[in-house]
Amino acid sequence: MQRRGKTMGLNRLATGFLILLMAFAGAAPARADQGFVRWIRNFEDVAAKAGVSREVYRAAFAGISEPDPEVLEKARYQPEFRDTVWDYIDNRVNEEQVAKGRAARAQLDGWLDRIEKRFGVDRDILLAIWSMETNYGQILQRSDVMRSLPRSLATLAYRDKSRASFARQQLIAALKIAQSGDIKVQELISSWAGAMGHTQFIPTSYLAYKVDMDGDGHANIWESVPDALATAANLLHRNGWQSGRTWGYEVIVPPQYRGKLERAGKSISQWASLGFRRANGRSFPDGGERANLVRPAGDDGPAFLMTKNFFVIKKYNNADKYALAVGLLGDQIGGYPGLVVDWPRGYTPLSMDERYELQKHLTRFGLYDGKIDGKIGSGSKAAIMALQQQAGMPQDGNASKALLEFLRKR
Repeated sequence: MQRRGKTMGLNRLATGFLILLMAFAGAAPARADQGFVRWIRNFEDVAAKAGVSREVYRAAFAGISEPDPEVLEKARYQPEFRDTVWDYIDNRVNEEQVAKGRAARAQLDGWLDRIEKRFGVDRDILLAIWSMETNYGQILQRSDVMRSLPRSLATLAYRDKSRASFARQQLIAALKIAQSGDIKVQELISSWAGAMGHTQFIPTSYLAYKVDMDGDGHANIWESVPDALATAANLLHRNGWQSGRTWGYEVIVPPQYRGKLERAGKSISQWASLGFRRANGRSFPDGGERANLVRPAGDDGPAFLMTKNFFVIKKYNNADKYALAVGLLGDQIGGYPGLVVDWPRGYTPLSMDERYELQKHLTRFGLYDGKIDGKIGSGSKAAIMALQQQAGMPQDGNASKALLEFLRKR
């Protein structure tokens, strides 16, 4: 495989176009927030004392005079902590993301061989992280998601007391990255929280784990997929990833232990002696491995014995839902089937094609004006509830088969 293939070139072109759009947006007339302007001016001395050149600092904030209101809105809504576990999983572990992951697996086979050999991290877990973070890089091309990193972090430092210290630390680290030459200061784009590149590293984590896998002299996680995946692998490796082992097992909980033993750490053989069995009927491969029992939806949903690698994935994002989604998606990319026990939704869920269709119907009725992406987020749920209210239905916001059938008849 070539070091810089067609995909890399397209990524670079799209990134340049996104930056150009942002530049035009930044040049638009706007009322300056004098308090924000003053904060930027005062923080220059702090950054300079930390080793950031004034030239780099001033280039980063050129044309920025007011906070980004969308950053504050996104900071208030984090799906890991607000969505039900099945909504969260359904939006991220589905046939579309599995198909994309398998295509990427084939395309990047040579690079994945090298990354696995160097770091010992399962390629399918890395592909699942890439999917979770940026939809295999597609989100990097969306100007409605990616934004100016200096403006985003300055907004959090200025307006969000709970994240102010974090934002200041990450802003200084990001400016040092630009100063080092790994990325141009004008190309510092990120999520609302300052996460960067294909695998969405915050600046301090990038500095700690960056890898120049393709050997061009820069760890360019914005344009080089091999660099991004290797950097993710390095994070997992250095946090204790156990090569050749799984993240966990779906299990059947014996009736007498319903509602008990949550997260109790035991060896697999001890769990087996208590009557716990794998849901797929297979035997456990390693009785000495320790595991915790996790039931994300309570007694009526699937249960898991989570091994060390599950908790290593949480070093990437410290949320059970996130680590579970990565594990489930990675398994399916690798060819393993989905869950044996379904989530206790209380309704029949939709396929991805049906989710697209649902959003199109909601748009047709003037209830939804968001992106047609098959993901049932807050906008889709609000539209569903508005429809349910109009139709005299219970307003649960669920994207159910019954709701789609109702829309098809209207």
